Amino acid sequence: MGFDASVISGVNKYVQIDFNLTDLELGFSVSSLTVIAALAMMVSGPLSDKYGRRVLLKACAVIFTISAVGSALAPSFILFLIFRMLGGIGVGASLILAPMYIAEIAPPDQRGRLVSFNQLNIVIGISLAFFSNYLILALGDSQSEWLRSLGIAENNWRWMLGVEAVPAIFYFLGLYGVPRSPRWLIMKGQITEAKDVLIKFGSVDQVDADVKAVTQSLQADKDKNKVPMTEIFKPAFKLIITVGVVVGVLQQITGINSVFFYAPMIFEQSGIGTDASFIQAILVGLTNLVFTILAMLLIDKLGRKPLLIVGVSGITFFMALLAYGFDSANYSLTSDKISTLSDPELRNEISVLAGRNFKNDVSYKQELRAILGIQKAKKYESELITAAISMDPTLILVGIMGFVACFAISLGPVMWVLFSELFPLRIRGVAISFVGFINSAVSAGVQFIFPWELSVLGSATTFLIYGLFAFLGLIYIVRFIPETKGRSLEELETILVK
Repeated sequence: MGFDASVISGVNKYVQIDFNLTDLELGFSVSSLTVIAALAMMVSGPLSDKYGRRVLLKACAVIFTISAVGSALAPSFILFLIFRMLGGIGVGASLILAPMYIAEIAPPDQRGRLVSFNQLNIVIGISLAFFSNYLILALGDSQSEWLRSLGIAENNWRWMLGVEAVPAIFYFLGLYGVPRSPRWLIMKGQITEAKDVLIKFGSVDQVDADVKAVTQSLQADKDKNKVPMTEIFKPAFKLIITVGVVVGVLQQITGINSVFFYAPMIFEQSGIGTDASFIQAILVGLTNLVFTILAMLLIDKLGRKPLLIVGVSGITFFMALLAYGFDSANYSLTSDKISTLSDPELRNEISVLAGRNFKNDVSYKQELRAILGIQKAKKYESELITAAISMDPTLILVGIMGFVACFAISLGPVMWVLFSELFPLRIRGVAISFVGFINSAVSAGVQFIFPWELSVLGSATTFLIYGLFAFLGLIYIVRFIPETKGRSLEELETILVK
């Protein structure tokens, strides 16, 4: 799932050129997956109750495979969009079904650790996507005849997307090695098979007690009255719903998916070139992985609020660093720099800019588009920025990695822990669905407008905006968010629900 969501980071530059997309069309091709995933999350739970967790997980594997192959072979933007949106169904369903299945099959004393591996595996998938994208880019530069015969250089973005079919197929085959959920089997009255499954993961003596406990839980769920959505807007829940919404919005509006889905594009803006930008994207994935593991180790020791304060403070600082780094950039093409450009025709067209100086990336890119046209300016943008820019690219690398580290140790994992603790049992399902949907909607919006922001507002202003949102969020965290560590859910309800 992590692979499918973030593989687009290496693809979007080439897709925009091949399909001649506007910045908003590119943003929509990225964000549409998140929109469809949010919708899939809403229906996958009920469908899994009807058909089974494992059946739907297999369907996700098939969807991932079709999406990978279809988007890789898509001859038009519309078909590319359709297959990417199809992949969004797999992403959304997996987000709900994988932790649900793990929780239902895991022994109680291992449940927390095993469910947390779901988030860890998503992060590993994101890291593998960054590495896979770079590997394909490197193979495209190979002089080996058999590699050149595969057309990797000419179709690199198609290979980046298509390679996802390999892990998707292994995922599908691997699902034949896992049993059906015992809770679902009991729900369907298949007690004998449920006991056979429970014996594999626990003791024979405990099986009857486990079956009885699940049966009682199912009966209790059946007897519950469904809570309407309007229930969560009652005055008693004002504080916890507000905290949930603010944290849900803050997690996305500080720009994390702009980084995960556009990392190479961001690094190219610092003038390091395409190959180096893909290498640095791998470092982003590894940073995310390391600090996610660190967060898992610290969240119950230090608490939720300290991690949020430290993490969001860091996000504010590193976004300010990124804004400063890009704002200090200067763009000037000398005759010597123009002579190093790869295309003779490009050298001739761009020669009129020799000796001119631009104070920011927006004015420089606008001039390039005026001279070359939008499509050609996009095609050579990385090379032309590298030739003209004067700045310290290390600042950008430190800023992005610092931001990802701070996010991975705070807003990334802490949000979902808070959601599971803040809301009373009676409204928990409805409340988490509500704030989760808002979180997804903000995520889609951030992804959608990011290419437009880079073109119209510029890199410095874009990251400054993210930093200001983080600073406002930090003030709210310090003043209003409660510490939930070490308190029972009943105690939290007494304190927070007025």
